[in-house]
Amino acid sequence: MARATTTREFMLGEGAGTGAGSQNIHVGVGPAHPAMHGIIRIQAELDGEVIVKADVEIGYLHRAFEKDCEVGGWNNAIPYTDRLNYVSPLINNFGYASAVEKLLGIDITERCKYIRVITSEISRICDHLTCIGASAMELGAFTVFLYMIKAREFLWELVEDVTGARLTISYGRVGGVKADLPPDFGDKMRAAFKQVREVLDEVHRLLTGNRIFMDRMVGVGVLSREETIAYAITGPLLRAVGVPYDVRRAQPYYVYDRLDWEVPTQTAGDNFARYLVRMAEMEQSMRIAEQALDQIPGGPINVDHQGCPIDPATYVDQGKQGKTEGLLLVPITLSPNLQGSERHAHQRVNAADKRVVLPPKETTYGSIEGLMNHFMLIMEGYGIRPPAGEAYFAVEGANGELGFYVVSDGTDRPYRVRCRPPCLPPMAALHRMIEGEMVADLVPTFGSVNMIGGELDR
Repeated sequence: MARATTTREFMLGEGAGTGAGSQNIHVGVGPAHPAMHGIIRIQAELDGEVIVKADVEIGYLHRAFEKDCEVGGWNNAIPYTDRLNYVSPLINNFGYASAVEKLLGIDITERCKYIRVITSEISRICDHLTCIGASAMELGAFTVFLYMIKAREFLWELVEDVTGARLTISYGRVGGVKADLPPDFGDKMRAAFKQVREVLDEVHRLLTGNRIFMDRMVGVGVLSREETIAYAITGPLLRAVGVPYDVRRAQPYYVYDRLDWEVPTQTAGDNFARYLVRMAEMEQSMRIAEQALDQIPGGPINVDHQGCPIDPATYVDQGKQGKTEGLLLVPITLSPNLQGSERHAHQRVNAADKRVVLPPKETTYGSIEGLMNHFMLIMEGYGIRPPAGEAYFAVEGANGELGFYVVSDGTDRPYRVRCRPPCLPPMAALHRMIEGEMVADLVPTFGSVNMIGGELDR
């Protein structure tokens, strides 16, 4: 067996693949390079401006995501999932929560399924807008970047209305979600989608037939259908070679099988095909979210027997004084960070399972049973305790199949958490996409992969 070439040998031209007297030069691109995001290093062997050989290194952003998840309780992992693909964190939240729910045998409410679909698709659009905008900017199309970020801002305002945050949202929960949709969410979403569609039309006019853009993208970074499948690549890169695989269609979850939508594909397998797939997917995501919003079921809304809500402090004081008659029927006025988790909303978006779901605030503040239930779920050594076993659940992330494998030993914290990141297989195949190309083509090809560091290097 041939000895592996060391980094020093590669850079000095002493290893296999570089003959004696070779005039090839060795260039390290990144990690301190704008296009490498500060976390990727590509060691390239160049014959003039042609990349003869490339070695892609990751490892500059390792954050021990999986081991961190095994330190705290089952719900404590939710903020860590935000930091995987931080451009579309809602999908990460729901993928992890669904794996734990599968382990527990929990079926979430119908309204929660629709909320997860709607917010996941909004996140997917944000991810594609960022990918295309940043890639275009790296090719000199700065106007496109500004337009795409403007469109993303409309959607991030929606995300902020629902979750209370824009990026690290921590909205998912095992058994449901943090809070219900705001009352005016539907109107805001439709207005935002109208603006996003206008931006996409503008970008199509600026880029899709642009001679400079097409020269840099068409026929560049090609990966064949066979190699794409062999590297276990999923998502837009797989659909760009003509394989219509999408987890939402192949293994339907939530309510995706009840909605009418298409899986966009291309056949060329180059950077331009990946661009077209993502542009088409954004329209399909809006189509999915609009249908889900039209079909979303309501839920029971309790009527206040006194006709007026009270603040939490007064609520607690009345309970301490023994003035509990009708107290649990009185709506509570929550602070902005807790709004949407009132009892009527809580019942619509969370599973009716006291083993995993925190009680609504009215119940926590107004009854000893609710207070005990709350504390049992958050106290050290108690909390959510799935039966011993293992489960795997996959969702369609913005970059492909995002899977979570969880193992329980019956305690209040995971024995093992494993993430299947969609970014890793394309990065393993990146050297195949850039070898034989010009060194200038490295940037658009790397951009088309849409590598997200937190997800890639967990």
